[in-house]
Amino acid sequence: MPLVHLLFSLFATAGFSTQLLADSPVQLGERPLPEPSEPIILAIGGSISHTNAGDSAQFDARMLSHLETHTLATETSVTDGVNHFEGFLLRDLLEWVGADGKQVIATALNDYIVAIPLDDFYQYDVLIATHMDGEALTPRDKGPLWIVYPRSDHTELQDIRYDYRWVWQLTGLTVE
Repeated sequence: MPLVHLLFSLFATAGFSTQLLADSPVQLGERPLPEPSEPIILAIGGSISHTNAGDSAQFDARMLSHLETHTLATETSVTDGVNHFEGFLLRDLLEWVGADGKQVIATALNDYIVAIPLDDFYQYDVLIATHMDGEALTPRDKGPLWIVYPRSDHTELQDIRYDYRWVWQLTGLTVE
């Protein structure tokens, strides 16, 4: 009997809720992707192998909350001082959808578009932030999703070329 089935049986026979297993962090590369049950806040298309809506992957906030949470304290070019961000690594999301390409085209709510090399996400711990300074990001304060680089940890990221890649109000990614 596979270990997962054995553990499931043990939990079930002991009377434990299986919701614990359902609400645990996702196994990256999980197939098929679950379908969103709440409003969609991010769509990913292009060269991806795991989809849940035709040729794309659509995510609601609950689905994204299953990715492992990371924190980052960094300065930005658009806020004062050091801010504390919480979210998930962009590379984890790309792994979840089976991304295969050289860059992503990030799109914001206001139709701002920028190409970002995939190498950025493997060289640096780039977050898709959902919280800043303990507060959930909203469209009024650059949310609900904001691409955030560890700017304070790497002097090379304190450059306008990288500042353009900090997409706030992120709504879409296209892998090319």
